[in-house]
Amino acid sequence: MFCYQCQETAQGKACTIKGVCGKESSTALLQDLLIWLTKGLSQVAQNLRKQGEEVPKDLNHLVTSNLFLTITNANFSDQDILDAINRTLDAKEKLLSHLSSKEDLDLAALYQERDKEKLLEQGSLVGVLATEDQDLRSLRELTIYGLKGLSAYTKHANVLLEENEEIDLFIQEALAATLEEKSIDQMVDLVLKTGEYGVKGMALLDQANTKAYGNPEMTTVSIEPRKNPGILISGHDLRDMEMLLKQTQGTGVDVYTHSEMLPANYYPAFKKYDHFVGNYGNAWWKQKEEFEAFHGPILMTTNCIVPPKDSYKDRLFTTGVAGFPGCKHIPGEIGEEKDFSPLIELAKTCPPPEKIEEGSLVGGFAHSQVFALADKIVDAIQSGAIKKFVVMAGCDGRQKGRSYYTDFAKALPKDTVILTAGCAKYRYNKLNLGDINGIPRVLDAGQCNDSYSLVLIALKLAEIFDLESVNDLPLVYNIAWYEQKAVIVLLALLSLGVKNIHLGPSLPAFISPNVLKVLVEKFNIAPITNVEDDLKTLIG
Repeated sequence: MFCYQCQETAQGKACTIKGVCGKESSTALLQDLLIWLTKGLSQVAQNLRKQGEEVPKDLNHLVTSNLFLTITNANFSDQDILDAINRTLDAKEKLLSHLSSKEDLDLAALYQERDKEKLLEQGSLVGVLATEDQDLRSLRELTIYGLKGLSAYTKHANVLLEENEEIDLFIQEALAATLEEKSIDQMVDLVLKTGEYGVKGMALLDQANTKAYGNPEMTTVSIEPRKNPGILISGHDLRDMEMLLKQTQGTGVDVYTHSEMLPANYYPAFKKYDHFVGNYGNAWWKQKEEFEAFHGPILMTTNCIVPPKDSYKDRLFTTGVAGFPGCKHIPGEIGEEKDFSPLIELAKTCPPPEKIEEGSLVGGFAHSQVFALADKIVDAIQSGAIKKFVVMAGCDGRQKGRSYYTDFAKALPKDTVILTAGCAKYRYNKLNLGDINGIPRVLDAGQCNDSYSLVLIALKLAEIFDLESVNDLPLVYNIAWYEQKAVIVLLALLSLGVKNIHLGPSLPAFISPNVLKVLVEKFNIAPITNVEDDLKTLIG
């Protein structure tokens, strides 16, 4: 195996024996093969469309599901990936039968092997290192990782029955392009175009979420458990959240969010459920001790699975693309009602959660809520009460060095406001940093995909102050990354022309020195250093 798609990759270079995430070598090889075959499927679909043939819409969902399946910490099951490989081969075979010519197709489009050992062998030949040129490899992987993040956001919108075929067609076009010989300049253009579609993907999901559940609003969220048995839901899928709340109503079982599901507390549609009682725990990487202390069933709706301990493995359920060997999976496709009764019945037999924290936290500052506070914010800026905004969105992780973000937040002057989204906020959202004229100094927009709200807020402020660019705002970026959803957020920001982003805790291993040089020259991207020096650079 050779995997370097996440920030915690071994020695900052690549996982070659077993993933730091817990992924086995065979799983990594099958994931590489699935991506390669999905590129081939995309090429066949592209050629069919050029031929004037109609391609079934469900192919779009297959492609995004395949990419989502391979995101870090989403699925650890060889069998699940083999099933996806077989679905892809079936779809490809059907499309190939309608293609008038197969002359220009890549081997990825023609491959039809089904034997697992041969699939593993082919997976070892078509992974990251199959591209020899270091810079082309870097740009291809940057594109693919961006597409994985974009596919995740698209999939979340699809389950709420929102579609944008333009995004799906681009994903397939970009995948097919990574099979072709391209120049460095062409690949740089493809990377930035991926970022453009990242903005569209996040806009689609924002539309889907707010249409279904209303605009997030400023909310105080309890972080203390009640005395009833509970179910803990983690991940990102709000449709799963809705189905779980409906099915647990009147059962005597409480529902708590964990990690990236925290922002579900901010949506008006979910507040009518009196058994939806708050958030339990912190970012994804603390789940081993927190899941043990919770005592009840846990539902993982997307990525962010840490290989579970035996003490709670029988209480861990997965759904959607998430999967782990030995854990029960709740099936259900787009448009179908899932049956969560196994979790509910199990919860009734479990003791209530242990108390691990006290108090509450405040969030719900997506674009609609911040726009409602616009006059107050503008007054604070004009009076000098707010001197600067610091975007500290992104991902959290288990490395000790990530305490940097807590220390940085603590050290910020009291006239600065943090704009955040994603699980990076758990490094500072419980610090009680106070407020400025009633405006909290940590404005949490929501999940990682809600970084779109931060973009809209920046654009709105630039409009209010009649500035030519968001780069002219008193706004700086100190972003943490971990996996591929953060990659598409970064590419989206670059596509909008945002400059001077500080990125940490380390730069991606898949960025080659020459590609880094391009990013520095075009966008002035820089790595974080230490709190004192970065405060001088970013705040002055």
